[in-house]
Amino acid sequence: MKRLSAILFLIFTLSIFTGCAKEAPRIDLDIETSVLSTTITQYTETEYESETTTYTETEFGDIEITYTATVSEEEEEELILSETEATTALKPQTTTATTTTAKPAAATAASTAATTAAIAAVDLKLTFSNTNSWEEGGKTVTQFDGVIENNGSKTVSGWTVKLVMGKNAEIINSWSADFTLSGGLLTATPVSYNTDIAPSSEVTFGVIIKDPGEIDKNGSSVTAGSVVNNTASNNNNNNSNNGGGTPPPPPAAAKDVPPPSTDDWLYVDGTKITDKNGKEVWITGVNWFGYNTGTNTFDGLWAADLNGSIASIADHGFNLLRIPFSVELIKNWSQGSYPNANFNQATNSYLVGMNSLEIFDYVVGQCRANGIKIMIDIHSAATDSMGHMDADWIAGGLTEKDFTDALAWMADRYKNDDTIIAYDLKNEPHGKPNENPRIKWDGSSDADNWRYVAEKAAKAVLNKNPNVLVMVEGIEIYPKDTKINGDFSSTNSGDYHFGWWGGNLRGVADHPVDLGRFQNKLVYSPHDYGPAVYAQPWFSGNYTYQSLMNDYWRDSWFYIHEDGIAPLLIGEWGGFMTEPNLKWMTLMRRLIKENRLHHTFWCFNANSGDTGGLVKDDFTTWDTEKYNFVKDVLWQQNGKFVGLDHKIPLGENGITLSDAS
Repeated sequence: MKRLSAILFLIFTLSIFTGCAKEAPRIDLDIETSVLSTTITQYTETEYESETTTYTETEFGDIEITYTATVSEEEEEELILSETEATTALKPQTTTATTTTAKPAAATAASTAATTAAIAAVDLKLTFSNTNSWEEGGKTVTQFDGVIENNGSKTVSGWTVKLVMGKNAEIINSWSADFTLSGGLLTATPVSYNTDIAPSSEVTFGVIIKDPGEIDKNGSSVTAGSVVNNTASNNNNNNSNNGGGTPPPPPAAAKDVPPPSTDDWLYVDGTKITDKNGKEVWITGVNWFGYNTGTNTFDGLWAADLNGSIASIADHGFNLLRIPFSVELIKNWSQGSYPNANFNQATNSYLVGMNSLEIFDYVVGQCRANGIKIMIDIHSAATDSMGHMDADWIAGGLTEKDFTDALAWMADRYKNDDTIIAYDLKNEPHGKPNENPRIKWDGSSDADNWRYVAEKAAKAVLNKNPNVLVMVEGIEIYPKDTKINGDFSSTNSGDYHFGWWGGNLRGVADHPVDLGRFQNKLVYSPHDYGPAVYAQPWFSGNYTYQSLMNDYWRDSWFYIHEDGIAPLLIGEWGGFMTEPNLKWMTLMRRLIKENRLHHTFWCFNANSGDTGGLVKDDFTTWDTEKYNFVKDVLWQQNGKFVGLDHKIPLGENGITLSDAS
């Protein structure tokens, strides 16, 4: 996604051992066994023996706050057990916790062993990062993303984050937490689906603040509510974000997965994309990120059911899912290493026991069963929620070979499955004239020439699977005078035409991508956003459809369609349904509709800070206003959505490609 501003990172790390507060709560543990059911009531009171707070600044300028507290042994344990119960070996299976009044009684060794789990240490780490900033009305608007990790051995129930900001700070948008802001004090507490944090698990949340000012690290903190006895292991190291409050609804039933086919490959014919029989298709898809961020599956599965989400996307008429990936994750998979997938194990119980690659294979199967096709998008080199900020394809210690090998590995693995029909080679290459790296587009074989690298990357894919489409995005700048500055040597901004990251395809006119015998697989894929993301010069004054065409669209990329060079697919477009963004959204929709441009809307995710998503914070409830807006440019015939599969209809409200006229 488009980001222009420099990024600052602010990391707070706080560790709290044993007591979640000066006085631990009274907890009822309802422990069910195969022999009996009993209630054990305990009361513990903890006092900190020492507290230490340290502040450090890393070599990268990150700020870390570490808070540690050690405690004395518990002062009392009060248990209620009958003589018979005390002799029974208790094997905890399920646990619930409620506040109660303790009733003193004698304890036995067996009962003590069964209840000490509720007194164990808590170790929480809060990471709070500035992931994006932009200007709006003369004020700085900043997106902050938070992650709370439970590095302890017991489940924490309830948490509170407090951050001291500037007095004029104002909340613009938020997700996955309840936020209040008063007098510069920002407070975040959990929502129903992320109240509990299991061991080796994390919860994520985010907020957009206008005029945040400086954050006072000394007044910032994270605290836990209570400790809950664990009743299930964290299977296969996949993280569980099991929400508190109302139990989640039963997972949606998986659809029966048909065997993969090879009948649905697509081809380029002029500016059209067609099936093998020459029937023109219209790709109208949506983005869902997470495989690039460190979640190692889709973001939002901390709340939503995967089966239900995929079915809902199909039922709402999106015929393709663009899935952002990192090179790092694919490299790990290719080497037999499977980073943990973070998901709610209660809501997505059917995923427990699968590694992250197996979960992706499951995604491919459910997309196939629902009539959805997939585009793999190399969104970043390193696995990082901010990885899209890197200008090139080799950040984080990765190499160009790692990049092309990752693409080739995916293409080879899924070469006999036309569920995956396209590869977006690299998301938003960019860089300004005075930046390093600064990605260029020319006729050279330089390592920073995206056209040259894109040709190599495309051939790495197509040599493994010659049937898939490849998307080539643009860059950020292009010389105004290629005779004088064709090698991009000038560092003067005035010597260049600027565009959105990935949105400047002026270079195609001078140096088109050449895929040789694979030319009928090439699609150009610009990204385009509105003034809510950044106030580009073409949005000045009372801009119109025609002014956008004259000032930016035509010369940056639309000429590729007008001149019959190749098809266009708008890989990302979207935003908030408010002004000043709504005007641009309406004009972009008109451009797409009138010219039948292929597109993948940004995005399904609720946690896209500067655009919002098609679903709300629970990743289940659709934003009806935004969806109805986008629905106007989804492929439909006779009131039915049209899929890209010849045999499998698109969801419950769609038809197959064979049934389309």
